[in-house]
Amino acid sequence: MNKVILSISAILVVFSVFAQPTGGSGVTDEDLQLNTITTAVPFMSITPDSRAGGMGDAGTALSPNSTSIYWNTAMLNFSEEKSEVSISYTPWLRQLTNDIHLSYVSAFTNFGDRHSIAGALRYFSLGEITFTDESANFIREDKPSEFEITGGYAFKTSERTSVGVNGKFVYSNLTGGLTVQGVETKPGVAGAADVSFAFFNEDAEVGGLKGTYIFGTTINNIGNKIKYSDVGSNSPGDFLPMNLKIGNSFNAKFDKFNSLTLSIDLQKLLVPTPAVIDPITGEIASGLSNNVGVIAGMLQSFYDAPGRLVEDENGDFIQNADGSFEVVKGSKFKEELTEINIAAGLEYWYNNILAVRTGFFYENKNKGARQYFNVGVGFKYNKFGIDISYLAALKKTNPLANTLRFSLRFALGGDLAKPSDSGAPK
Repeated sequence: MNKVILSISAILVVFSVFAQPTGGSGVTDEDLQLNTITTAVPFMSITPDSRAGGMGDAGTALSPNSTSIYWNTAMLNFSEEKSEVSISYTPWLRQLTNDIHLSYVSAFTNFGDRHSIAGALRYFSLGEITFTDESANFIREDKPSEFEITGGYAFKTSERTSVGVNGKFVYSNLTGGLTVQGVETKPGVAGAADVSFAFFNEDAEVGGLKGTYIFGTTINNIGNKIKYSDVGSNSPGDFLPMNLKIGNSFNAKFDKFNSLTLSIDLQKLLVPTPAVIDPITGEIASGLSNNVGVIAGMLQSFYDAPGRLVEDENGDFIQNADGSFEVVKGSKFKEELTEINIAAGLEYWYNNILAVRTGFFYENKNKGARQYFNVGVGFKYNKFGIDISYLAALKKTNPLANTLRFSLRFALGGDLAKPSDSGAPK
């Protein structure tokens, strides 16, 4: 047990150091400007399930279940259950309103020795909204909503590796066809895909402890940009929340009653970073234009951070002799690092019946400042499972504070309460 604690502590120290200001460059978070990256349909990135939701949203390398179609479809080939169905419900932004919620239904089945298929439906209701004109006169009330339909397939390439692919249809109706300043709006529609990979080793050993090691990586939501009107056919539109996730987990089984899983994810949006604009000319002072295609935008997201421009005593940008603007040395690289989010979680199981979970999610304050702890519990009985998680934000003013998630699972073609050989409860 002491070896596990030491191993976990070492890993967490490494990641905490990684999240700190870049050594040697002299650049700190305070040297960077607030520069959040926004996308269309952000509901596609909301964690739908209570298991990962209780572990800091670190789900890319967790043992498989029916919500793996969201986290890592490739994992489904390593499930000990033939099939499973789950339903999740999340009241959302309850610090702001009481009628926004996310509902999620997912299922999978394995067939043959190497194949799995899965499906999911995600529905996001934004509650009741009152539309008014520029003079605040009542127009009408509406209930905007969005949904996503996902189909997935996974193929086992070897005894320890698997690949997966998802296809998605996304529908976002935010205005109900309302005409705004003479412009008729319409629902946004998109098609998207996920690709995933998983490595699963039941015979791993860490610090003298035997257990199951899982590596997983995914690229999610690769799809067309969304537009909500036909005006400006050449306008760039808005990117989907394309993202890269790299996850590692290790499940240590101490005996037939006790097991512990450590899961750590690195997550990065594959969307261009907003450039810094010269307020005088309106031209780009640092960074790159985001008016690019989907694939170009994904690649550009790794090197387009504008950094922090040097200002004079009047707050004006300082220009170099060649007309370019002076950038604080090391700030571009530092900003690229701040775009990587870190999620870490622990899951303890007793007798494969009761689970206790906790985790932490870190996003740099200059990129949105989502920083919160999660706790959760899980119960299993025969083929049924229930998971509940709670989000505790570091700041009381955070709209995500006090978020609860609820998930119900039902296994088909297998005993949900049967301990796995790897000690990783499914």
